[in-house]
Amino acid sequence: MVANLLRLKLLLLRNGFRRSPWQLVGIILGGVYGLFVMALLVAGLIGLHQTSVTVAGTAVVLGGSIAMLAWAIVPVVAGGVDMTLDPARFTSFPIPVPRLLMGMTLAGLIGIPGVATLLVSLATLFTWARGPLVLVGALVGSLMAVLSCVVLSRLVATVTTNLSASRRFRDVSRIIAFIPLMLLGPIVATTATAAEKSTDVFISLAQAFAWTPLGAAWSIPAELAAGHLGFAGLKFLIALVSLLVFAWLWKISMDSALVNPPHNSAVKRSGGKLGYFNLFSSTPTGAVAARCLSYWFRDPRYGGSLVVLPLMAVLFYFVGTQNGNFGQLLFLGPLTAFLLAWSISSDVSYDNTAFALHVATGTAGRADRWGRVIACAVFAVPVTLVFVLGACAITSRWDLVWGLLGASIGVLGSGFGLASVVSARYTTPVPLPGESPFKRPAGNTAQTMAVQFGGMGILTVLVAPELVLFITQLRTDDSTLGLINLLVGPLLGGILMILGVRVGGRWFDARAPELLAQLRINK
Repeated sequence: MVANLLRLKLLLLRNGFRRSPWQLVGIILGGVYGLFVMALLVAGLIGLHQTSVTVAGTAVVLGGSIAMLAWAIVPVVAGGVDMTLDPARFTSFPIPVPRLLMGMTLAGLIGIPGVATLLVSLATLFTWARGPLVLVGALVGSLMAVLSCVVLSRLVATVTTNLSASRRFRDVSRIIAFIPLMLLGPIVATTATAAEKSTDVFISLAQAFAWTPLGAAWSIPAELAAGHLGFAGLKFLIALVSLLVFAWLWKISMDSALVNPPHNSAVKRSGGKLGYFNLFSSTPTGAVAARCLSYWFRDPRYGGSLVVLPLMAVLFYFVGTQNGNFGQLLFLGPLTAFLLAWSISSDVSYDNTAFALHVATGTAGRADRWGRVIACAVFAVPVTLVFVLGACAITSRWDLVWGLLGASIGVLGSGFGLASVVSARYTTPVPLPGESPFKRPAGNTAQTMAVQFGGMGILTVLVAPELVLFITQLRTDDSTLGLINLLVGPLLGGILMILGVRVGGRWFDARAPELLAQLRINK
């Protein structure tokens, strides 16, 4: 049974190289990148042989703990990464669970992540080539650590099998996975700053991880090299017990998953509750606004853009802590208004086949345009105001609040107007409903870039008066310019918004069938 699983896994891996030429190129490029990263890690581990036991132990324990944590997190945030080992695929086969677990453990090592982890772990033998006993401890610890990585990964994947069957869980996990990527810069910079000040924090962190299942196995050779045989024995017991507990929990969860396979449960809806439709009037404009607002808070393709906003504020604040100047926060309000207002330029594209309902019911263009603007404005206005007031509070520049409010409101209005025109004329390839919000769809890339960058360029020109007034006030400290901006921004933005909705509505009425046809082409 174990041999059959390994053979099938190798067969699937081989078939991956028999796909289209472009897929083969992608696999090769990914493999080359993986080999490059692995070579750097191996070179670093070899170089640690020349360092002290403390430095080598700290680096190995921290790196190994991060690797094991990654193996545990990936099945959650990227459900379905290795569908060949999905427990649901084995529900109809009378395979003894112990054999199935053994086969899935060894099969988990087949693939780029498993091979890379195994080879890098064995490279620690070069780091700990400091005596026969230390070398044996490094070999035993590395093998136990790799097995723990695979078993922990399969345990998490099995436990979350039922959760992975939920579309809501998959959608949320994809967005959560994007957060560490956005914060990677601050994390790396903070770590580098801490390292420059003192390495004690890393040593203390490694010592803490060494007594946990994440780092116990990796710390065994360090204790042996330091002559702490008792501590090495305790670390071995912690690693062994952790591996056995992971395997035992995996067996229990596998028994449950095989008897009760995951299924998509129907969504229960209470009668009489129409969600956001209860918040708007019973008019075409209100119906469009309610539907679009539902998308903003329930569709992960919209939610992904909303997550960027607080992360952007964190990045701006982090930059201020690094250079001691929080002035860039003052531009967070107008920038947020710019991005949110322009986001509805792709609203029709995100509708996909649901846009056919607008065409079939003969929804008026003006009602469609206003509905989309209102839905976005429901949260765009409060978020923009919070960022404006927060920036003024952090920078203690309350003298700029009126000018900043005027500029931000003007940007919102102008953006809504231009986006209403663009979305009635052009559609762009976007992820389909249910797909990852970060997927890059196929389509006319040149047209998409021309529409998006060209539109944002035009919007920048339209909001230039408000921005020039604000920047001038910022440099001259003339509060009169702020009051002028408070008048000019909403007035100019309101005029452009009304004009854009009217023009976009006329184009919508004239081109609704063509828009639907374009959506089918982009599908």
